[in-house]
Amino acid sequence: MFEPVIAPSGTLLGLLQRGRGDGTLHALTAPRAEALAALNHCVLNDPRRDWQVENRSLYYARLYLDLHGELDDIEAHLFSAEDILDTEDCRTGLALAVLGHLASYGRRDALALLRRYAASGSNWAWALDELALRDDDAGLRALAAPVLARFPADAEGEAELALAVRDAFEPRPWRLWADDPRESIAARVRAARETGSFDRWQRQLRPQGPRPGWSVQSVFDWAQQGIERGAMLHVPAARCLVAVAGPEDRPEIIEAARSGGDGARCTALRYLADSNDPDALDLIEAAVADGSALAGDAAVDAFERMRGVAAVDRARGWARRPDALGSAAGRVLACRGGTQDRDLVLAALREAVRGEGPDATTLWTLVDGTGRLGIACAAPVLRHIYRETASSHLRGRAAHALAATDPSFPAGFAVECLWDCEESTRELAARHAETGDVRVVERLRRLAADPAEEAEVQTAVRSRIGPDAPTV
Repeated sequence: MFEPVIAPSGTLLGLLQRGRGDGTLHALTAPRAEALAALNHCVLNDPRRDWQVENRSLYYARLYLDLHGELDDIEAHLFSAEDILDTEDCRTGLALAVLGHLASYGRRDALALLRRYAASGSNWAWALDELALRDDDAGLRALAAPVLARFPADAEGEAELALAVRDAFEPRPWRLWADDPRESIAARVRAARETGSFDRWQRQLRPQGPRPGWSVQSVFDWAQQGIERGAMLHVPAARCLVAVAGPEDRPEIIEAARSGGDGARCTALRYLADSNDPDALDLIEAAVADGSALAGDAAVDAFERMRGVAAVDRARGWARRPDALGSAAGRVLACRGGTQDRDLVLAALREAVRGEGPDATTLWTLVDGTGRLGIACAAPVLRHIYRETASSHLRGRAAHALAATDPSFPAGFAVECLWDCEESTRELAARHAETGDVRVVERLRRLAADPAEEAEVQTAVRSRIGPDAPTV
């Protein structure tokens, strides 16, 4: 998937791409044609940096409902010739998820599109999963024949069918089809289900990796073999060392951490850090200074996992380093430092925004730490991250930090957060938004009555408008 192009945060398209609550509020006051064009652009060109984690589908579906939006553009996208050429989930997944939510709200046109796409589209498995949650038994049974027709009735086709059944996210359609009155359908599905179960059993009987009786060197060799295959195995290898290594093996492990090959060095560093070995910090610093890129990255990761007082003390000395270890030190202090470390965490936060921008991965931990330590003077930086980041998860973390550091949050960003795409951000807003704004009261009532809303959000809403809540 190509990196999405995100419009400026001050535009309607940019707000909707980010999933910000202000995107919905602006769309509802913009000309309807302009709002629908921006909405369709987002749904047909997934704007998420990580489409497997970030939420947008319910956010966009609700806006389709509010705008009484037609689904012609989604239909054209799903059934275009590109659907045959580009079968990646990320091309159609967001559109299908939006249709799923619209179907749950009673949009029959969305349900019909999902049925059509499940019968003939490339990403049919996703559409079938959406239907499994929303369609009735009759609708699902009608799809049995077209779905099974995708798999030839030969050995290869039956093997592919078994994989599809085994890997299905929602098993309901396959269970229905296994009991279908048409024996030709029921027999194939039952056989595929049995094959999938047998495959899982066989995999359990053929475990890969370390065996009882392995030595420390055997574990190092296994980790190196993983690197040669393109797989980083030093993390599970370090766990294996816990079972394999004894006190007498420490010199060998120390030597591997100091000068071993990449597999052995990464494994040894991880093992020593997890066991809080007294030499771990010096070996981590040496690996960053003279090791390969793989060893340096493994050393930094190992350092961030350390929980002892010595690691925090060392982080205070490393926090101003202009390298990966310095960045890691800032994150360690954000997670485990004390109030005396506020200046170092704030400096790390500002440097990350200046040097890498509002989407830097390191900001996730630094933003959390800013809120944890209550660094009030960080509020302007947090507001900048909130507005500009393309990650709805990072924006939610910034909102949580602002709730802890910015007195203006309840009457400011908390209000728009009630319309945010992430449920955790909506939950935060439901607990903090200032109810003097008439929009807040109406939105809380709507969230309380919406069957698609997450239980945690509705619990927070009831704490504000329930019979035992303060008067709204």
